[in-house]
Amino acid sequence: MPYDEQLAARVTRALETEGVVFEAKKMMGGLCFMVDGKMCVGVADNRLMARIDPAAEAGALRQPGCKPMDFTGRPMRGFVFVEPPGTHNTEQLTAWLELALAFNPKAKVSKKR
Repeated sequence: MPYDEQLAARVTRALETEGVVFEAKKMMGGLCFMVDGKMCVGVADNRLMARIDPAAEAGALRQPGCKPMDFTGRPMRGFVFVEPPGTHNTEQLTAWLELALAFNPKAKVSKKR
């Protein structure tokens, strides 16, 4: 399934503007942005995926367009999808990126298989 290349370009520009060192990797049918070797944000279909502090998840889910990330029938704690209404403007997108980047130093690196 293709991902929204315009949203991916907006994420790329925002991370570059903030001076964030990242690696973009195609993963799970979308594009993931890795920061310090850890999944931070991504684009899947037309949605932003954000890895956030699980303690902030309840508040995040009250924001426009935010839903639990669910690939397998079971939501993944600390991961959310943000539908287009929640990333419509630069301020909204920046707020999600800041939330994900704030959690990134505390996030654990996934084990290699």
